[in-house]
Amino acid sequence: MMANKSVNITLYRWAGAWGPFKASIPCGECALTHDVIVDSIANELAGIPVKLHVFDWLSHWWVPLFKGGWHAPIVMVGGRVISQGGALNRGVLTQSVIEAYAGLSEVENNLIFGKLNCPHCQRAKDYLDGAKINYKYYDVVTEPRALYEMIARVKPLIGAKTPVTVPQIWLDGEYIGGADALSKRF
Repeated sequence: MMANKSVNITLYRWAGAWGPFKASIPCGECALTHDVIVDSIANELAGIPVKLHVFDWLSHWWVPLFKGGWHAPIVMVGGRVISQGGALNRGVLTQSVIEAYAGLSEVENNLIFGKLNCPHCQRAKDYLDGAKINYKYYDVVTEPRALYEMIARVKPLIGAKTPVTVPQIWLDGEYIGGADALSKRF
């Protein structure tokens, strides 16, 4: 879907040393969080370049503290704390990584984000099919990754208070909008 830039995921786990305190075995929630991250990278986030960095919290406690992270396990995506103090919710991780990646990359082709049984989505596909324009269609209901990407790409363009509707269309990397905006081009 996107250009080749990496998203940094950082995990601070309960381990390390600070003064007289020493922990050599990460806590159970920290180990579980690490496993969830690794599995999410292999599955929901497959194809998105991600770099995972793991640090022992006791040895680096001040680094996440400046970003609001104070209770291990602390998970940061792109320098922003997304989870702390408990096992990681993989949906939160997936959404955060896709949002970060959408912010790092440009749409480089023709895309339609839509949903089944949406007459405006079908109209947009009919316009492009009629013009013999190749495009990639993503169903935002059945593909959560597509929903996260669409919202991350559209909200900065339409504003936080404007509702996101479908379809959302890009042609040659340029944001078009919905089916009505597309129809004005044909």
